[in-house]
Amino acid sequence: MNLCGREDLRALLGRHGFHFSKSMGQNFLIDPAVPAAISAASQAGGSCGVLEIGPGVGCLTAELAERAGRVVSIELDQKLLPVLAETMAPYPNVEIVPGDALKLDLAALAAEKFRGLRPLVCANLPYNITTPVLTKLVETPCFESVTVLLQKEVARRLAAAQGSSGGGAFTLWLQYHMETEVLFDVPAAKFFPAPKVDSAVLRCVRRERPAVETEDEAFFFRVVRGAFLLRRKTLVNSLSAALPEWGKERVQAAMETCGLPPAVRGEKLTLEDFARLAAALQN
Repeated sequence: MNLCGREDLRALLGRHGFHFSKSMGQNFLIDPAVPAAISAASQAGGSCGVLEIGPGVGCLTAELAERAGRVVSIELDQKLLPVLAETMAPYPNVEIVPGDALKLDLAALAAEKFRGLRPLVCANLPYNITTPVLTKLVETPCFESVTVLLQKEVARRLAAAQGSSGGGAFTLWLQYHMETEVLFDVPAAKFFPAPKVDSAVLRCVRRERPAVETEDEAFFFRVVRGAFLLRRKTLVNSLSAALPEWGKERVQAAMETCGLPPAVRGEKLTLEDFARLAAALQN
C-alpha cells in the first residue's frame, strides 16, 4: 500500500469510514519524497527513540520506523487508531499511544518507551497546536532535537535572526534553549486535503547550555515578553507598561547603561541585549 498515494489513501480511509476533522488540523502528505526527507532530516538512527505527534495514517511513521530503533506515535483522533493498526502492522518497532500530547507526561513516556535509546522528536504538527506543543517539547529536556513540519510563516518566524523584525518573544525563548534552522519548504499541494498555506520543516537542536547567561531566568523572560507587549511602541514604552513597578525613568536609565537608543523597539534586541538589559534593571 502506498500511504502517500491519493487513491490508496482514499480507499484506506473509506474502508475505515474516516472523515477529516478541521478542528484537528488533519492534512495528510501525498508525496512520498516529503516524509522520506523529513525522516532523513531528523537524523534518527538505530540508537534513537523517536516520538511522533499526530501520525495521521502513518506515512512519516513508516519512514521513521525504517531508521530508528523505536517509534512511539501519539494520536488523539480515536477514528485513526484502526487505520494505524492496519498501516503500521508491518513495523514491530512502532507503537501507537492514544491520547493528547499536551496532557501526557512526555518525560515519563520517553523514559518508559525509549530505555537505552536517545529520545528525539519528529512530527507533522497540526497548525493549531504548534506553539503549545513546541513549548512542551522544549520543556522536556530529554529530547535532544525536534524536527517538525509547520506552517511556513511560523517556521520562518521561529528561525528568524535575532534583532530582526521577523521574530518575537517566543522566537527568542525558543532560541535561548535551541538552535533553530528552516531546512526546506513543502507546498500546500503536497497535502490531502490541501491547506491554504505552504509548510516548512523546522529543526531545533537542544543547546548544551542556554544561549546567554542570566542572573535570574524568570525575570529575564519577563523582560523579553514585556519588550513585545506593545510591539508597535518603543522599547521604553512597552517595558514601562509591562514592568510598572520599575517606572519609565528606571527603564530609560537601564537602556542608557546598555547603550540602547531611546527610540529602539524590542524586536531589534538580541538575547545578549536582553541579558544585559535585565541585569541593568535588577542592579
